[in-house]
Amino acid sequence: MGNRLSKIYTRTGDDGSTGLGDGTRVAKDSLRVEAYGTVDEANSCIGLVLASDVPEDIRTLLTAVQHQMFDLGGELCIPGHAAIDDDDVERLEQHLDRYNDDLPPLKDFILPGGGEAAARCHIARTVVRRAERETVALSRVEAVRPQAIRYLNRLSDLLFVLSRVLARASGHGEVLWNHERRRG
Repeated sequence: MGNRLSKIYTRTGDDGSTGLGDGTRVAKDSLRVEAYGTVDEANSCIGLVLASDVPEDIRTLLTAVQHQMFDLGGELCIPGHAAIDDDDVERLEQHLDRYNDDLPPLKDFILPGGGEAAARCHIARTVVRRAERETVALSRVEAVRPQAIRYLNRLSDLLFVLSRVLARASGHGEVLWNHERRRG
């Protein structure tokens, strides 16, 4: 294993810069730092889901996702590094299909909610969507492997489906958007 952090502060970032995984110094508000920082934020949001009462199969899945999100953050932090591959995206699709198969088809939009675990999962979904947007923005100016973007896209879909599953499992059920509430 690489270097261990024995001292958390270094003062090297006091000038508004930070070090990438390859040693390059960049501005803390660079697109690359925004992208991997939001991946880290999304990972923390998934941790909040796991701090809730969730079924063991979902706990196992989301814990594996957290490890992959850490890998993805590393990929984005080290230009040219590859950590997420097509198999990772395909595994997300398999989980997505498996959990979605048991759900009724959607006829209306769902409001974020449906119990604590489901609401936390919706928050994680929206942060993953932001990470995806920021990674796409980065890809317009620097090299980003397409697997990273696809992984984030599928993960947000999976978190949406898991939010539905968790809302039903909690007994709260899904909260449907009432688009006709202003009429009449």
